[in-house]
Amino acid sequence: MQESRQLILSSSSPARRALLTRLQIPFISTSPDIDETPLANESVEEMVERLAIAKAKKTAAVYPNALIIGCDQVGTLNNQMLAKPLTIANAIQQLEFMSGKKVRFFTAMCLLDTKHDQLQFAIETYDVYFRKLNKDMINNYLKKEAALQCAGSCQIEGLGITLIEKLDGNDYTALIGLPLIRLTDMLTKAGMQIP
Repeated sequence: MQESRQLILSSSSPARRALLTRLQIPFISTSPDIDETPLANESVEEMVERLAIAKAKKTAAVYPNALIIGCDQVGTLNNQMLAKPLTIANAIQQLEFMSGKKVRFFTAMCLLDTKHDQLQFAIETYDVYFRKLNKDMINNYLKKEAALQCAGSCQIEGLGITLIEKLDGNDYTALIGLPLIRLTDMLTKAGMQIP
């Protein structure tokens, strides 16, 4: 008999919630509320790994018999991190910087089994090629879509797709913030039956 455990998404992202709903498994979503400031001399890979695991572990204290998903994402261009812009001015600056260029997004995800204290972890990359963007395109986009909580100032699952020339990667759900192909593997390994 399969053991029944809660599935917890340690994220406040509506996009991640919508993706996880596609697996048709009941889950709870909770915001881990952690400091996402990069550490000195921390690489992009190190940062997204640290934050994904920290989000899962912060939630673990509340759920002793659960599978907890922790995620983090950041974009990079010319060795510069493109995190959540948080303000319109930052979003405009990011989109101008990315105009006509390739941006690589790193999405880290972990699955923490709090009962058995086991952790699975993966980083998925995805390349996004932006169109040449002018000021009107950028301003019109930001008026129509609130992308201030999105790494790189662009909601690819929404109107942000109009800013893109080409996408390149293994699992487009990684770009939205929750790599479902890898997550399915992790959940299966943890004993959950899907579908």
